Amino acid sequence: MLRIHFTGRDLDNVRVARRPDPLWEIVCSLCRLQTREGALAFDPWRRSAGGLVRQGGAARGAAQALRSLVPRAAYFPDFLTPPVEDGPDDLRSGIDRVLATPRRRLRHELALLSASGGRPWAGAELARGDVTALTALGGNLRTYHQEFIAPMWHRIGAATAADLALRTRALVDGGTRALLNSLRPMAVWEPPVLKVDYPVEHDLHLRGRGLLLVPSYFCWRRPISLADDQLRPVLIYPVDKTLGATPAPGTGPSTAAAPSALTRLLGPTRAALLSEAAALACATTSELAAVTGVSLPSVSQQLGVLRDGGLVVSRRDGKRVLHTATPLGRRLLEGC
Repeated sequence: MLRIHFTGRDLDNVRVARRPDPLWEIVCSLCRLQTREGALAFDPWRRSAGGLVRQGGAARGAAQALRSLVPRAAYFPDFLTPPVEDGPDDLRSGIDRVLATPRRRLRHELALLSASGGRPWAGAELARGDVTALTALGGNLRTYHQEFIAPMWHRIGAATAADLALRTRALVDGGTRALLNSLRPMAVWEPPVLKVDYPVEHDLHLRGRGLLLVPSYFCWRRPISLADDQLRPVLIYPVDKTLGATPAPGTGPSTAAAPSALTRLLGPTRAALLSEAAALACATTSELAAVTGVSLPSVSQQLGVLRDGGLVVSRRDGKRVLHTATPLGRRLLEGC
């Protein structure tokens, strides 16, 4: 059990990351490669990843090197996942922050990994900040992301965007406490403590630093936090994988279109529903029916078509169903 202790100041400083962090997706996906957990969600990806590893080459080397740094154990080095920055999900800047880790911290965290039974790749060289080893680490992170993560990014983006819409709606409807309550059942808010399902017993005192919630596609079942309590507090939590399960058909229009083009492409009802789903961020079926003037049965039917096309994702929340535009749907709207 992880117990996260809040003060009043911490409640004023709870944030949700706008997008997934590519480095956390790398780390979490390495964990998924080493277990059979989440067969329905991850087995197709595991088969694809296994094929890449069997082919050898750079993809295999990157996976083997990074897997030694993220073994199937309770500990992996925090320096692999530096603080999430506001702004674009830029893998390059994240890797730059990894490679800028102070040598003292490299030594300490790699020693903890070795003490826990890990056999880190280039451990001695990395621990002393060897330039060649650090350059190789950066190359492995880039190669792994390109081969194993980038092909999934449209699904990752769709699932995390839908989750963000749900968290945003909870925050708007009920404030920070409603946001924390929305994390059930993986975390339970019992003021002033957030109790998180966790493999070890641990207490994290925020002490006014707040908490950043980071949605993750490859995180599975229970949230993850950093091992070092002195670092900026984050909680990486799993999103609903079914929200990203529909493959995105293409990348949208290549040139800007007139506003009527979207109506000609989708039809007036679907175009209106997609536009309102994007504008409202996270809307119920009834809300979309009200703003478009379309009957509930027709709205449900047309949303199903948009969902099948990868333009909208839907998720049940109690007695209601919430709908939001996917990144592909938003790009389509921006082109129009």
